[in-house]
Amino acid sequence: MSPSAKETPQTNSPSSSAMIATPHWLASQAGAKVLKRGGNAIEALVAAGAALSVTYPHFCGLGGDAVWLVADEKGNAQTFLGIGQAAAAMPQGEIPLRGPASTLTTACLVDSWEKALAYSAAEWAGSEQLPALLDDAIALADGGFKVSQSQTFWYEFRRDELNDWPGFAGLFRSGGLQHQPALARTLEAIARHGTREFYEGALARRIASGLAEVGSPLSAADLAATQTDIVAPLRQAYRDTILLAPPPPTQGITTLGIMGVLGHLPMADFQPDSPAYYHALVEAVKQAFLDRHAIADPRYAADVAKHLLDPDRLVAKAAAIDPAWALPWPQDYRHGDTALLAAVDANGRCASLLQSLYFDWGSGVVIGDTGLLWQNRGAAFSTDPASPNHIQPGKRPFYTLNPGLALKNGRPHLVYGTQGADGQPQTLSLLLSLLIDHGLDPAAALARPRFLLGRTFSDSRDSLKIEENIGAELVSALAAMGHEISTIDALSPLGGQAGVIRIGEDGAIDGAHDPRSDGGAILL
Repeated sequence: MSPSAKETPQTNSPSSSAMIATPHWLASQAGAKVLKRGGNAIEALVAAGAALSVTYPHFCGLGGDAVWLVADEKGNAQTFLGIGQAAAAMPQGEIPLRGPASTLTTACLVDSWEKALAYSAAEWAGSEQLPALLDDAIALADGGFKVSQSQTFWYEFRRDELNDWPGFAGLFRSGGLQHQPALARTLEAIARHGTREFYEGALARRIASGLAEVGSPLSAADLAATQTDIVAPLRQAYRDTILLAPPPPTQGITTLGIMGVLGHLPMADFQPDSPAYYHALVEAVKQAFLDRHAIADPRYAADVAKHLLDPDRLVAKAAAIDPAWALPWPQDYRHGDTALLAAVDANGRCASLLQSLYFDWGSGVVIGDTGLLWQNRGAAFSTDPASPNHIQPGKRPFYTLNPGLALKNGRPHLVYGTQGADGQPQTLSLLLSLLIDHGLDPAAALARPRFLLGRTFSDSRDSLKIEENIGAELVSALAAMGHEISTIDALSPLGGQAGVIRIGEDGAIDGAHDPRSDGGAILL
């Protein structure tokens, strides 16, 4: 029997040597098997990520994308942007949020496995083979597993829409045992023939046929053109650490921008349960989000990373924060649901991975007989010709996924990330400040009350959502500073599902996955 979703996360001991954290215990266990038999952090996350694609179908899957950030024990880091591109033949008009016409971009998760494993073999002496890494995912898809609390929540929330989604009805459940035999056959084809089977083989032909049947603009040529980009991560100093994040088109630059602003504020002097602390966090988020419209695929638009992280710009943004009054919030809301996986292996090498279908349940469209639920990431594009994120054939959309790593004294110190679209940089700024400025351990930081600025799927107001366990007195104090407050449940699904692994200077490891999730960290 798998551990309860609310089981207390495991913490470190002096003999700690490896850890994996995911939002589902079965995925954590799949990755832990790889670490236990001597596999490295990348290999463990391929196994865990494949299992999570089965057990968390509402948040991620083979019909979606993935962004990786990895580093060896010396801090040598690399990013893998497994982001699908827009179809070569783009339809005209508005971009739908769901349904066949929302399947506008290819899925790059499977290709990211190939690129990450090739890097593992070349740089980390990795020897694990893909078939063995997919064994658990195949067994779970075939044999079934108990539906998670998270899947139940998002199934029930979308119940009135499900019958309109091609191939969806009857496949996914809100409770009991979930079986996905068609997905098992797809995973078996990838295990037998390799990852490019998904893009260029017999499986690719079945996928292309299924896409055509539902009226998607994606073609066999679009699938074949799908490739993961391997690029250097962005860097930003914060106190005694160097924070790493993936570059555009991801919003990693937004997370670094928030932390760059907070670096000029006395966050360690503010008590973490004080209105001054939360006000500073929220206002730093606003300053960074004011720049987010400029982020786009650098192959098609200006690369703004250097400009947005310019030290003088960050100083000016920190100075623009009124310590006593809230700035209005006029920003557009972006949807998105994601799953964070993190691992540290016995050699101190780290991997942080986010997988996503974009919205919960993605496009809602199951492709042919493949069992693949396809993403709707194309909905992140803009139809405004003046926008840097204007939709174009072959272009990658603005991307919310931004896994993170922090180096200390040149070596990996924190491995982290979160689910939650717009909430990702917000949650990460809170967690990083609690971990770095206040020295909280990962489990304690993850349990702290969270905030979410802006609109959500259930609240169209541009209010500051705060988990109610923050306390009525603090809510009142923030309201008196001009924040429009909406309280949400403690440990709310709106708070996102984050994970953190910490490596001490003595090499000891501790970590946890979110109490809002169905998983946790396994220490080896």
